Amino acid sequence: MNYEYAALTDTGRTRVNNEDSVAVDPATGLAVLADGMGGYNAGEVASGMATSFITTELGRWLSQAEGRVLPRDIKRAMEICVENANTSIFNSACSNPDYSGMGTTLVVGAFLGPRLFLGHIGDSRCYRWRNHTLVQITRDHSLLQEQLDAGLITAEQAAVSPNRNLVTRALGVEASVMLEVNEFKVEAGDVYVMCSDGLSDMVSDAAIAAEFSRSHTLDALAENLIHIANDAGGRDNVSVLLVKASQSIKNRGLFDRLLGK
Repeated sequence: MNYEYAALTDTGRTRVNNEDSVAVDPATGLAVLADGMGGYNAGEVASGMATSFITTELGRWLSQAEGRVLPRDIKRAMEICVENANTSIFNSACSNPDYSGMGTTLVVGAFLGPRLFLGHIGDSRCYRWRNHTLVQITRDHSLLQEQLDAGLITAEQAAVSPNRNLVTRALGVEASVMLEVNEFKVEAGDVYVMCSDGLSDMVSDAAIAAEFSRSHTLDALAENLIHIANDAGGRDNVSVLLVKASQSIKNRGLFDRLLGK
């Protein structure tokens, strides 16, 4: 499986600074997106620390791994790396008054051969476009999602709820954090859309899906998604990280060997 990447982040129409961060490492198949929060410019510190730490540390582990690596080993490596990032951000927040209370949401994807290992914390999302259908494959860690799951509110009420941005998990706000990790089979033609809530809060899933018919390249799709979020009001920073899968005819690479394919 070959992978193509495109990533864009934008301040939006109302914010002064951008607290989102995105990072891609094609050599190891890593894609990371974070949406920071808290303190004076501290949100951008937290998100930047998260994307840099995870890309470097998890990328190093993947590069150095030899022989057959089981999916559980990859998942455990992701959990350990994210826990270490959490400790680093939390300690920085505790030691620097300017960073007090900072934290960040997170989506991290490891695209290894025909498999995606996807971890997330908070309400930044990942969608999958397959066979002309867009599906959200992460589930928000948020008060709103808990209310929906419990049947306390309807989807229509959720769309206008004042609790849209209250997350129940965030990286760096407590001494420990739980990363939700799931594994997915990747098919040729899939496009994965990681985004901050600056996109998902401003633009409906249907409108995101409609952009696929208007965008002929991955870069154009990223630009158009940013554009429609800003046209809808751009009330927050907006970031998108896109990954497109296509069938490879080359010799098996590092990640095929890692997974024993």
